[in-house]
Amino acid sequence: MAVLFVIAGCDRNNNDVVPEEIINEDPATFAEVGQLDIGDAGAAEISAYDPATKRLFVVNNSAGVENETAANVIDVIDISNPAEPKKIHSISLAPYGGAVNSLSVFAGKVAGAIQASTKTDNGKVVVFNTSDYKEVKSITVGALPDMITYTPDGQYILTANEGEPTTEDYSVDPEGSISVIAVKENYAVTTVNFASFADKRAALEAKGFRVFGKTNDFVKDIEPEYLTVSSDSKTAWITLQENNAIAKMNIASKTITDIFPLGFKDYNVTGNEIDVSDEDGKMELKNWPVKGVYMPDGIAVTEVGGIPYLFTANEGDAREWGDFEEPVRIKDVQLDAAAFPGADALQAKAVLGRLNITKFLGDKDGDGDYDELYSFGARSFSVWNGITGAQVYDSKRELDEKVMEAGVYDDKRSDDKSIEPEGMAIGKIGTTPVAFVGMERVDAVAVYDIRNPQQPKFLQLLKTGDAPEGVMIIPAKDSPTKRSLLVVSSEDDGVVKLFSPAG
Repeated sequence: MAVLFVIAGCDRNNNDVVPEEIINEDPATFAEVGQLDIGDAGAAEISAYDPATKRLFVVNNSAGVENETAANVIDVIDISNPAEPKKIHSISLAPYGGAVNSLSVFAGKVAGAIQASTKTDNGKVVVFNTSDYKEVKSITVGALPDMITYTPDGQYILTANEGEPTTEDYSVDPEGSISVIAVKENYAVTTVNFASFADKRAALEAKGFRVFGKTNDFVKDIEPEYLTVSSDSKTAWITLQENNAIAKMNIASKTITDIFPLGFKDYNVTGNEIDVSDEDGKMELKNWPVKGVYMPDGIAVTEVGGIPYLFTANEGDAREWGDFEEPVRIKDVQLDAAAFPGADALQAKAVLGRLNITKFLGDKDGDGDYDELYSFGARSFSVWNGITGAQVYDSKRELDEKVMEAGVYDDKRSDDKSIEPEGMAIGKIGTTPVAFVGMERVDAVAVYDIRNPQQPKFLQLLKTGDAPEGVMIIPAKDSPTKRSLLVVSSEDDGVVKLFSPAG
């Protein structure tokens, strides 16, 4: 058995300082230290960690992938020895509704975001003790709570309620909303929609905000996806994925204060080259007359010099509900002859023809043909100023390049969203702030040094389970080994992997 010696000290003001072993952690040397398979597709989507019990709490919807009313569970994994993680319990969610979508832990409590059996009905947040798994409180929130988080001070629980429409026919479309639960006020809940910005719709759309659902209803069309919270617990930022925006919220006043449209990425600019065909027999990054719609999923915040920097994983997502199908291939649309000379050649399957684009952007003059082409996602991660919404960095083509170099690129995804950056986590490894970017379609996590958040530097690529969804850092001070742990949960094979850096 290995023994870890923690060497602590104090600075000239007699304050505690970081143990030497933590200072010496090298963020470029993460390696797998353990793994556990908890199920099949639908298992291991998101994990949360309780430092007091050294337990992971992991979403497991494998019983409910095809049946929204199935009895889904939260699996409990003992990682007191990360090399040999062990499942020790399952918390049944049968009494509460449908699938559990997200988890968060604070001070001996685990909160789960649970959608209703009919996903368009209001969902629930259920809080359990992490020690004995007993229910503490059940709270009604908005429709389809997709992500949940405690604020860093533990005073609030926040959920991003996506409010997706009816899967089969779009006949019901709930409002997208944010629920704010005041923990010390007996879990009193306030659910906030985006109606206060409806009169700003035209101005927002001019900057790249998207309202395009079947009902064309501003409030119902907004779909919150993911949340991150400032270190002082005062501000939350929320990705509105399908709408191509980030919203900002004052938590204490429970008000949405800003919506930042994200604009578009030009793939015809040097540095933004992409691979567009799955039928050209090669992996080749080139410039094309196409734009990317950022449409981020995961988001995380770090603060430097008083500025919050928002890191987003620009996955992209298309709406396909019943007969409402947003994507169309370029080969199947009419291109404007002036905008696209030589359109027939461009629309060949081995050129641009196979690339999926959105139907709802690009016909600038309303004459039925496409003057511009907009594909889903940006095949990158970006950094945005959390005060102004301005982009300060984009990884451009680097993620595609790194996975191609590593031999894990899937050319079958070239015509869609490529690597699909989805998960995002930020943590301090030793003394270095580091970002971790989970990429769903290449089963990998990219690791970046973000000491300068305006110029992240690639460190390494980690191979994960199939379709990594949850990416989480356990800081060294809370880890059972007193070394940082990266936990990656993969939804297509139910595998939870643990990684740790050398020191």
